[in-house]
Amino acid sequence: MRVTLKVWRQEGPTTAGRFDTHQLDDISAEMSFLEMLDVLNERLITAGEEPVAFDSDCREGICGTCGLMINGRAHGPAKATATCQLHMRKFRDGDEIVIEPWRAAAFPVVRDLVVDRAPLDAVIEAGGYISADTGGAPDGNLIPVPKAVADAAMDAAACIGCGACVAACPNGAGQLFTSAKLQHLNLLPQGQAQRLDRTVDMVETMEAFFGSCTNYGECQEACPKEISIDFIAYMNRDYVKAKMRNRKLVGQRFP
Repeated sequence: MRVTLKVWRQEGPTTAGRFDTHQLDDISAEMSFLEMLDVLNERLITAGEEPVAFDSDCREGICGTCGLMINGRAHGPAKATATCQLHMRKFRDGDEIVIEPWRAAAFPVVRDLVVDRAPLDAVIEAGGYISADTGGAPDGNLIPVPKAVADAAMDAAACIGCGACVAACPNGAGQLFTSAKLQHLNLLPQGQAQRLDRTVDMVETMEAFFGSCTNYGECQEACPKEISIDFIAYMNRDYVKAKMRNRKLVGQRFP
């Protein structure tokens, strides 16, 4: 198949970007989208030109580093599919494909299709863990967990941190990512001791980098793991509980 690519090129975060147009012939419909970009880069290198910079690692839809805007959609036209799992059979012969980096204020462009997603790491660093101050790790089956709770926690834990939810949101909000990372800990018995403190720390760190959620729902549609916006409601509930608890504590100390 033959495709025309309009690829965003930008030398650095402070330089102006542009679209370069490339035509590729004899692209196999069985190629993944990233394999197609590899073919483009091989041809650019052979011609003595700079290859297109893009992120990838596992190429199995697990690591989340491959995210691209493809024809204006995060990860492209296939629902519940990361860019690395997208295949060229989803496009037609003769198609024009526009490829851009994530478009979000929190994700500045590093080069070409590569963006800096450090704000996602900052949210995790604020509380996305369970502390174990003494002793070894308990046996995994020591604490019984109801199946419904375990299933919900696993649904939240499916988040791969790609940032598609932020890129798809008109507000550039990070609520779906943050709520998923919160609830896969907050729903489990092991996460209860730090539940409210974790929620406050992660939510307030999120607010420092990302926009506010106004329930567009685009995040859920763009998510390659189909994480539900229900988790945002759970996060908001825990945040209100945490703030009410803190007000009560202040009232007890300073009547």
